[in-house]
Amino acid sequence: MTTDQFSDSLLLDSLGVLLADYNPGKNFDETFLPDGSVRALYQRIVECFTALDVSEINRLERLVDEEFRRQGITFNVYDDEEGTERVWLMDLFPRLISAVEWGKLEKGLSQRIKALNYFLADIYSGDSNVIGDGVVPRWMITSSEGFQRSASGISPTHGAHCNIAGIDLVRDRDGKYRILEDNLRNPSGISYVVENRAAMAKAFPRLFNHYTVKPVEQFGKMMRNMLESMTPAGVDSPHIVVLTPGIFNSAYAEHVFLARLMGVELVEGRDLMVDDHTVHARTIEGLVPVDVIYRRVDDDYLDPVAFRPDSVLGVPGLLGAVRAGTVTICNSIGNGVADDKAVYTYVPDLIEYYLGEKPIIDNVKTYRMYEPDHYEEAIERLDGLVVKPVAESGGYGVLIGPHATEQQLKKARAAIEAEPRNWIVQDLVELSSLPTLTGERLESRHIDLRPFVLTGERTEVFPGGLTRVALRKGSLIVNSSQGGGSKDTWVLASETPEKVQHKTR
Repeated sequence: MTTDQFSDSLLLDSLGVLLADYNPGKNFDETFLPDGSVRALYQRIVECFTALDVSEINRLERLVDEEFRRQGITFNVYDDEEGTERVWLMDLFPRLISAVEWGKLEKGLSQRIKALNYFLADIYSGDSNVIGDGVVPRWMITSSEGFQRSASGISPTHGAHCNIAGIDLVRDRDGKYRILEDNLRNPSGISYVVENRAAMAKAFPRLFNHYTVKPVEQFGKMMRNMLESMTPAGVDSPHIVVLTPGIFNSAYAEHVFLARLMGVELVEGRDLMVDDHTVHARTIEGLVPVDVIYRRVDDDYLDPVAFRPDSVLGVPGLLGAVRAGTVTICNSIGNGVADDKAVYTYVPDLIEYYLGEKPIIDNVKTYRMYEPDHYEEAIERLDGLVVKPVAESGGYGVLIGPHATEQQLKKARAAIEAEPRNWIVQDLVELSSLPTLTGERLESRHIDLRPFVLTGERTEVFPGGLTRVALRKGSLIVNSSQGGGSKDTWVLASETPEKVQHKTR
């Protein structure tokens, strides 16, 4: 069935007002097959939503919004004229992942993070075998904004430089998962995974009776266990803190949530001090040694002695304490080199180099604009590709070629020509879509997935992750800072699509 025929499907006509005008576009739709029939995995979900009238949908949306507002579940937008703080946006139509599909993703994500931890350990240990063996050019590493020479010689417990990673996944037109980018510095969004589930359970408690969904409430315990495993040698009962830049940070609500969830202190730089290469927290009972810091402060602001002298967010002498081995910082200093978008292009090679394996999940096809043949292949057809700065995050600086003006494309070409190291170009992936509530209708909107991987003594993939949705029609930018929202992500614990189909018929 073609896209034009899709909305005329008898199946869709029978599904009620909410889906009467549903059009999935040419991308992979998570809920509907190309012939217009509902995928077996989503049959109960579709039945539930089409049984609701608009007034009930609106009531449930208000219920979730009020709950988020009451609990202070927000995010900040720095450059919005209407103000900075927004209540977190969650669409009520959930995203489902079968147990079989999730098993493959778990293996692929674990494989990738293991290779990236080996890479970080290699380049900061002084060995730099990956450079000597010609896998990654030395200049590529040393020219990265995320590379920190000050991290040389730091060897965290278990060799775990990256303790929490957020890996952005997309699905192409064939439904194949591909990795869009890595986030290994201070990835945000994990708290929203837990909060989304709580809100969904409140709005649709009975819907969970039809699926065996992996829980997400255990994240606090998983995170704390991982941080405890990173304790410096000789410490039996570690004192763990979450270091935040403060209330004006865009993810401050998440910092508060995570500290509370793990049962540890939330501190700012002014709450800590270093004495005799040991970090202490100032408390009403006096100074208390700190053993593990889960930091949400960027490298450059961590220690004004070692990095930016004008920083008021960090702790003077912190790097010295790390070098002395009296405290562990999670994630480790210098991880930014591994989520540089130019270094991203080498990750498949790193997997083969360190693990002797083929990548389980492929990258999106990416062009290194400093390589002449890549440059020639991509530069004249930017109108069909995606241009990205290698050091930005949050969707900033991204140019979607088909949606760009000629002036924007001209400006992008000039920027690439001036500093080719600072740009990559990727094939355009028409992100998969899910039904999303837009007033009185469920309409197709593009989504991605950010699973979270924890690494300490062992590597674990947290079930589900954050499904982000582009709320603007036709948009491929899913970031909350760019007008995106989210969906609850259900990883099925034991059912395959075949079993769901059998049960729901």
